[in-house]
Amino acid sequence: MKYGYVRIIAKGQMIEDQVQELLDAGVDIIYKEKYTGEATHRPVFEKLLNTLRPQDILVVTKLSGFARNTHEALEVMQLLFDRKVTINILDVGLVDETPTGKLIFTIFSAFAQFEREIIRTRTQEGKKYAREHNPNYREGRKRIYSDAQIENAYKLKVHGKPFREISKISGISVATLKRRFAMLHLNNKRSKP
Repeated sequence: MKYGYVRIIAKGQMIEDQVQELLDAGVDIIYKEKYTGEATHRPVFEKLLNTLRPQDILVVTKLSGFARNTHEALEVMQLLFDRKVTINILDVGLVDETPTGKLIFTIFSAFAQFEREIIRTRTQEGKKYAREHNPNYREGRKRIYSDAQIENAYKLKVHGKPFREISKISGISVATLKRRFAMLHLNNKRSKP
């Protein structure tokens, strides 16, 4: 039996192209998972691993879709080899338990990990440069509510209104109000001489 595995590893990445590649490769069943490269738990992949039996073939479109790093790739590969499961990585080829297959897989896994590390390093360098050269640079999600909106809501709190009522009036969630009020309070403390 041929099983396919697809994971989305980048924001905005389309899964349909990968699914079509797997269908073109004659896959019988496809397991799909949304997953970031940093996450450690892949429940769909784990379910697939438990499903695979001797003589099955696991098909993935790219090496990066198989594992996060060389160590994990080799661990999963050995598990599959022990179960007599063949791995077909469409942009690499069939990887089986022959010495050549293991060598090819190890080399490609190392390059995939190297590429991820380069991207991570460049991202960190870009953030560092932005912090040093752009006074308006902020990491994380952009704030939805302006400081003025938070200050107006805070005035309601000062006048004794409970958080739920302030949330209803302002349209800002209670959790956001509490977090931003704490930040506002901290900033006010810092600015006082």
